[in-house]
Amino acid sequence: MLKITFLGTGTSQGIPIIGSKHPVCLSENPKDKRLRTSVLIQWEAFNIVVDCGPDFRQQMLQANCDHLEAILFTHEHADHTAGIDDIRPFFFRQGDIPIYGSQRVVQNLSDRFSYIFKTENKYPGAPAVISNIIEKNTDFKIGEKKIIPVEVLHNRLPIMGYRIDNFCYLTDVKSIEEDQIEKLRGCEVLVLNALRVEPHPTHLNLEEALEMVTQIKPKRAYFTHISHLLGFHDSVSETLPENVFLAHDNLQIHTH
Repeated sequence: MLKITFLGTGTSQGIPIIGSKHPVCLSENPKDKRLRTSVLIQWEAFNIVVDCGPDFRQQMLQANCDHLEAILFTHEHADHTAGIDDIRPFFFRQGDIPIYGSQRVVQNLSDRFSYIFKTENKYPGAPAVISNIIEKNTDFKIGEKKIIPVEVLHNRLPIMGYRIDNFCYLTDVKSIEEDQIEKLRGCEVLVLNALRVEPHPTHLNLEEALEMVTQIKPKRAYFTHISHLLGFHDSVSETLPENVFLAHDNLQIHTH
């Protein structure tokens, strides 16, 4: 069984947006307050996260997460990677932290955070990682769990989603090729982005996300990477099919 905690369910600016007077940004409902998108996946003694954005430290504290076996990266954009320096407490206790990502993503992180990746004349307070390069059609293991990479397109940028057992996690999707959709079929839980009501060039909007759920047919679907323009959490939730839910920060679910 997997335990899933949604660490953040917001888009790149989070909700509320700094200085915004939009009604959703002014909402007092905790479910309308969204940190940048990330998820914690736990089984047995394993803790892994998918992405570590600018809110990573806060998210780890809220989740009471005191050890970390791996970080899986979807892509290199700042809202999914900018918190990598905050792996330091884990590094000081555990040593080098394993990370997984495509060659492009790991190279991008190495360029931006060279002090973490360098091996000579390293600053003594800097964390270190073990880089694992993944490819879209090559499964890998963390412990005894098989991890299946699923390549999706963020407009024209190929990025990775992941399937672990019957749990599939995709974010920043605009389209998916049919051979990758086949990896998702039969899943119990599908997590998918649904940015807003209006169409967007690089993300699924609500209508497109619902169409993708219909195509893949999971038992349950949860939408994440949500902007204030989607609307109030409670109002949108009332319009969704009975097996489709808006995720919110700190939501916990289980899959078999």
